Amino acid sequence: MTSLFIDSGFDSGNIDVLGIDGATARLAIRRDKDSEFFQWFHFRVTAPAGQDAVLKITGLNESAYPGGWPDYDACVSEDRAYWTRASSTFDKDEDGGTLTIRYTASSGVFWCAYFAPYSMERHQDLIAEAAASDGVDYIRLGTTLDGQAIDCLEMGEGDMRVWLYARQHPGETQAEWWMEGALACLTDPADPVARALRKHCRIHVVPNCNPDGSRRGHLRTNAVGTNLNREWANPTAERSPEVLAIRNRMDGTGCDFAMDVHADEAIPAVFIAGFDGIPSWTEAQGAGYDRYQRILDRRTPDFQTKLGYPKAAAGRANLSMSTNQLAERFGAVAMTLEMPYKDLADFPEPEQGWSPERCKMLGRDCLAALVEWLEGREA
Repeated sequence: MTSLFIDSGFDSGNIDVLGIDGATARLAIRRDKDSEFFQWFHFRVTAPAGQDAVLKITGLNESAYPGGWPDYDACVSEDRAYWTRASSTFDKDEDGGTLTIRYTASSGVFWCAYFAPYSMERHQDLIAEAAASDGVDYIRLGTTLDGQAIDCLEMGEGDMRVWLYARQHPGETQAEWWMEGALACLTDPADPVARALRKHCRIHVVPNCNPDGSRRGHLRTNAVGTNLNREWANPTAERSPEVLAIRNRMDGTGCDFAMDVHADEAIPAVFIAGFDGIPSWTEAQGAGYDRYQRILDRRTPDFQTKLGYPKAAAGRANLSMSTNQLAERFGAVAMTLEMPYKDLADFPEPEQGWSPERCKMLGRDCLAALVEWLEGREA
């Protein structure tokens, strides 16, 4: 009789149990609904305290980003509050590519995930706390295909129109941890960064662009298999009501500065990507992006500029992606912020790796960089 049990029937849970032999489980990740994407996993393990559990996630050579598995350690928690890393190894030749996770729990149950989960219940708490803060307006932008609200928080009295939005790709939970840190800053009446931004800006925040994918345990898509960050040129109510609702609000408010918050499976670094290649690109717009990048690089050692994505050639930008669409549509200084699943290659933290705590601190650092960017713009 086995003493090892695996469960994933909960908010953002994702795993299939292929077999259990003693203290070893053979597992597979479910694909996003109506999609070929898969990479996110989140499950609960019941095992005797002190027993070594061996968890083998198979078939990963066919995952969305197989380059994300080498040098990656899975996230584990026994209290679902503090997430650390479990020793993990990847063998591309074992069972179609297998990540082997080894962990010994001090209690009889622990949770394992691709990154620390950010539940829809925690999202509700985040919205409730922020919406109750002084000077914050809550806007219900619309409804998802699964009937969930698309939440937006707005604040500030200035003329600069700033949009911060996250988790278009639901398995990139780092993005909503970043949002939690950013909102803690923005709603603190004593925080000088918040005071400066709210004086000079009207700030629009969408902490989770993809509630349906988040609850379903998807990596990259919504309830009908749509990758929302390829919908910004022509969103529809049938395939991408989330993008349609957000973009409609943006059309009503305008947008001068935008940050789309994401995470990257393979690159062990924090970096930003811009809007090179949009048809209307100007030197001034590009200079604004470059200056923000330099400021953020100076402000925090968790950010760097060596690793990142290749730039699009002139006129070749993909306008279905939000950063490119907003830069083209509004002339905004727009960017995509990427955080890692792995730890930072040049600034590692051995116990937790890249963590929710670091995501939240980066949120405030990005806002502080925006204050300095605004001050330089006015000089």
